[in-house]
Amino acid sequence: MADPSSYSRWRPHPWHGLEPGPNAPRIVNAYIEITPFDLMKYEVDKASGYLRVDRPQRTSSQPPSLYGFIPQTYCGERVRLLAEGCERGDGDPLDICVISERPINHSEVLPAALLERIEHYFSTYKLGPDEPPKIQVAGRYGFAAAAAVIRAAIEDYAEMFGRMG
Repeated sequence: MADPSSYSRWRPHPWHGLEPGPNAPRIVNAYIEITPFDLMKYEVDKASGYLRVDRPQRTSSQPPSLYGFIPQTYCGERVRLLAEGCERGDGDPLDICVISERPINHSEVLPAALLERIEHYFSTYKLGPDEPPKIQVAGRYGFAAAAAVIRAAIEDYAEMFGRMG
């Protein structure tokens, strides 16, 4: 579990210093850690806020979109309760894939091929040679379920670190 005393509130930090969004969960901010063109997996160091190399991408699978996290969110107990089959939250900010720089109206459905790429990426990106899959994609959900997860992650964050904004 994260130690809240190890985080600095006096210097800019992409996880703690940015707001989750002007109208979360409908409109959220995203801190982008990797792009579809990165061959390395980058991750924000939780203590310092600096971007660091986490690991090289071990497979030919590249991120299907811009990928990062929603600031001031935390995947703790509330998020775990919404994640089918999970034993615990992962202790990280809530991941987000940014599909478009333009709003996608409720009537636009994401192409099936893109959804398949996203599912494939997240089910394989942590694989190493001769390792069994570590991640299983449990299903596809709409906005209502996503909004519930975002709200839960904001509440998990507030419980773990206190309200920032």
